[in-house]
Amino acid sequence: MASVAATEKSLAGRTAVVTGASSGIGRAIAESLGAAGAHVVLGGRTRSAMDESTARIEKSGGTAEAHVHDVRDVVQARALVESAVASSGRLDVMVNNAGVSYPEPIVDADPEHWRVMLETNVLALLVGSQAAVHAMRACGAEGHIVNISSVASLQPASGVYGATKHAVNCINESLRRELLDEPIKVVTIMPGAIATSFARNFDPAVLELMVSTMGGNTDPAQFTQGDRLPDEVLLAAQQAMSEHLCTPEDVAEAVLWAITRPAGVHLAELVVRPKKDLSL
Repeated sequence: MASVAATEKSLAGRTAVVTGASSGIGRAIAESLGAAGAHVVLGGRTRSAMDESTARIEKSGGTAEAHVHDVRDVVQARALVESAVASSGRLDVMVNNAGVSYPEPIVDADPEHWRVMLETNVLALLVGSQAAVHAMRACGAEGHIVNISSVASLQPASGVYGATKHAVNCINESLRRELLDEPIKVVTIMPGAIATSFARNFDPAVLELMVSTMGGNTDPAQFTQGDRLPDEVLLAAQQAMSEHLCTPEDVAEAVLWAITRPAGVHLAELVVRPKKDLSL
């Protein structure tokens, strides 16, 4: 899907903002939108990674710019959208992708981890969506707000992380209904298991299990909870567990497909799962 749309430059003349664009799903979405012709504004925490994505987008014939920012800071979150409008005069696509998980038992968890999840997964998404609506209204865009949720939102007992994604789905549907009389669509994408640095906060035993599935010379002891996982390790994990893990590019294709439907079609929700659900 993405390759056809990218060849046709279906997003030429449009501007897109992608949060959490330093790695994983956000990086894949940013590069996919750029290849399809959009001017992409990447927001994230790692400058070097976003500069590499910007270079790839420009090599594919697109344009892009990267901004290091803290998505949890309301001022910085709004400023990212303002930067997009300042550079291109418009905003057409807002992808609220930044997310974090601390999969701890509630009775043993650090409340500060709850705060980080709520501020990243819920507050930042609200601020980004609100800023995007104002920007899209100002330029008269037939826009799309794409909010990345999770299949955890479909499970009744998915912990605090799942609760934040339940909140995302509720926010998305509420915003979608608020905007029914406007040319701005709200799309919810719910990915299943994917090999990304999102797993960096998983229990060390879970990380060790993921790494051990790859075989070879990979030493699980080299990984520390909370550290960014190297791209080569994530790729190896995805290849070794291809039936149980989607790729970031699978989600990027879904996003591109959703926002390039005909004007009369509103794709409100899309679930992207691997062939077999991952159970750890």
